[in-house]
Amino acid sequence: MKKILYLPLISFFIVFNSCKDSSGKNGIKEDDTSNEISQKVAELVNEMTLEEKVGQMTQLNISVFFNEDSLDHKKLKYHIIEKGLGSILNTPFNSAYSLENWRNLNTLIQDYAKESRTKIPLIYGIDAIHGTTYTQNSTLFPHNIGMAATRNPELVKQLAKITAKEVRASGIRWNFDPVFGVGRNPLWPRFEETFGEDPYLTGELGVAAINGYEEDGLSNPTAVAACIKHYLGYPAPAIGKDRTPAYIPEILLKEIYLPPFEKAVKTGCPTVMVNSGAINGVPTHANKYLLTDLLKKELGFKGFVVTDWEDIIYLYRDHKIAKNNKEAVKIAINAGIDMSMVPFEDTFYNDLIELVKEGEVPMSRINDAVSRILKVKYQLGLFNNPYPEEGTETNFGKEEYARTALQAAQESITLLKNDTIKGKAVLPLSKNSKILLAGPGANSLATLHGSWSYIWEGVRDDLYPESTLTIREAIENKIGKNNIITVAPERFDEIKNSHISLLKGYASQCDAIILCLGENSYAETNGNMDDLELPDDQLQLALAAIETGKPVILVLTEGRPLIINKIEPGIHGVLQAYRPGSKGAEAISNILFGDYNPEGVLPYSYPQHTGNIVTYDAPGRAENYYNPQWPFGYGLSYTTFKIEDLKISNDTLSGNTPLTVSVKVTNTGNIDGKLAIDLYTRDLVASLTPASKKLKRFTKTHLKAGESKTVKFALEKNDFSFINSNMERITEEGVFEVLVSNHSGRKVSEVDTKTRKVKTKDTDAHFLKAQFYYRK
Repeated sequence: MKKILYLPLISFFIVFNSCKDSSGKNGIKEDDTSNEISQKVAELVNEMTLEEKVGQMTQLNISVFFNEDSLDHKKLKYHIIEKGLGSILNTPFNSAYSLENWRNLNTLIQDYAKESRTKIPLIYGIDAIHGTTYTQNSTLFPHNIGMAATRNPELVKQLAKITAKEVRASGIRWNFDPVFGVGRNPLWPRFEETFGEDPYLTGELGVAAINGYEEDGLSNPTAVAACIKHYLGYPAPAIGKDRTPAYIPEILLKEIYLPPFEKAVKTGCPTVMVNSGAINGVPTHANKYLLTDLLKKELGFKGFVVTDWEDIIYLYRDHKIAKNNKEAVKIAINAGIDMSMVPFEDTFYNDLIELVKEGEVPMSRINDAVSRILKVKYQLGLFNNPYPEEGTETNFGKEEYARTALQAAQESITLLKNDTIKGKAVLPLSKNSKILLAGPGANSLATLHGSWSYIWEGVRDDLYPESTLTIREAIENKIGKNNIITVAPERFDEIKNSHISLLKGYASQCDAIILCLGENSYAETNGNMDDLELPDDQLQLALAAIETGKPVILVLTEGRPLIINKIEPGIHGVLQAYRPGSKGAEAISNILFGDYNPEGVLPYSYPQHTGNIVTYDAPGRAENYYNPQWPFGYGLSYTTFKIEDLKISNDTLSGNTPLTVSVKVTNTGNIDGKLAIDLYTRDLVASLTPASKKLKRFTKTHLKAGESKTVKFALEKNDFSFINSNMERITEEGVFEVLVSNHSGRKVSEVDTKTRKVKTKDTDAHFLKAQFYYRK
């Protein structure tokens, strides 16, 4: 959702009372069952007026209630008491708020709700995307794209639990996360918010996040309601630009983009946010088939559906399927929208009331929407106590959160290249080395964090806590200021010829060059780009570093893979750090200098060319053009591993008989390490052209130097299924393959010495394989 910039924060004073009780006639006990909640909801809906019901379906931005630097109490009170406002979102002034101010603000809001006729509490929503985005001094974690590289669902869950604790401590109970969209077009500017290009990986890690946000029940004072988004197909715009149309065949929609959401719905996730774009010409907010028939009826979603920012307005303003706002409201509500993120005006409220009175929107649709919203409010315990719970402020800002953030960053960072010079690997570097540090990423906090970092775009370095280090500061702490020469600009748009000249001049005094390149921070539409090429000023800086003849280590901080084929042959070491968060600089430094053994693996196929974006599962002849810089799942370690002795429990399966797969893994190196193992399936012959392979299981195991372990996987009939031309998921008889690889330890890029072009191929030679026959 978009944000608007406001004046710097001026605190306001509110008498705070965190232990108020609003249970009253609408209250329920913590142990009330779902049936009891449903009964309470039905009774309450029956008592409500049309205006009160529409108020519950309305969500407004908190900025509506601020006049420049002060809260307009009269306006806030009017909307809550007189119009029955159901929800508020966002942060005042578009930047992080203090914990105390958040608790005071939410207390005031719920105080006003108690003065309304129905006494229905409001539900406050926030974008806590990779940590508690909008509370000052919170700890921010790697973005989802980096967490997908960890292949560690338990760690994803742990980060979500911490985020839930800190968000709830702020008095907020609804978080607009996680993203369940499958990121298969890296041009899309929200790519960093996804878990990468694979639907299975996305579903597993997304569900882990939900379980972290909602562990022990929504009424628990350490939980928040998750919001799965953006339903459906949002990361696949045809032109790669945010909020632009996608054209996705229904088979592909159900094969790739729907399964993660289906998995999330089965967890009981209470809210869904809708794709801002259009699929096959139909805006998702107007698509009754997707919102009602598929999501609510076929998948059985019981929570409520919320729009994204202004998306009902966009139905007539941008999509042009309605002649005015009133018609847009009619289309969206009848399609299945339950709550509108309006977010500024009363037009939604006024238009919807008129539409119901005119018979254009049935009261049954209104009652259904309001019932869904109230049910979630009951589940969150808002009717028992809507206030920030007493004592929860102690759950904020614990030292252990910073340690977890460091571990998450270290597990995510992916070693993509590590050349050997004179018989010794370039990485890790010696702490006695003299280092030349260059590139705009060296002095930037924004590049480490990306979007949703104390401000919408994350671009304000001055808003980050003082304890947050840049890469330069982390390396100085590691090896001492006297061992590092820095020629890096302060901003991404400030690389000058003088930096290139300085780099060349200082190179002779150094043992190695660390080059910090990538992207500045951005969010949503502001991150639109026309190609994935590394900006020319960064390219020239890299070429200058290569020309010095010194070992060059490239550290990438980026939300999506930028094309580096022109410089990769001359680079000796490459670290992909993604958006590693508050402790990202320390994690990068630890890996560069050998205090942590890298273990991340790519959650996407790193492309060589903007015009050749091919995913690892490309079907048919498209597989012939799978020629990435590095393939999906690739990642090196400072140790070496061997995978062997692949075994399957049966060579013929029938019915629902499970298949057990095992492999022996050995750490053949001299240091301890962790190994991520991906397991794929392949249908050799099918009635529709099958994918080249599909990820179906993954795990990570820790191995001491010289240690061996047997790793087992269990596969089910559904793991060999696909969507057929009748839009049905089926498993056909025939021969299937199981493939296992860790991709580690092999060189995937080869350089043509004449053309200097990089050629790569992800061949079956790097996989262990076993076949079996499936019989119905």
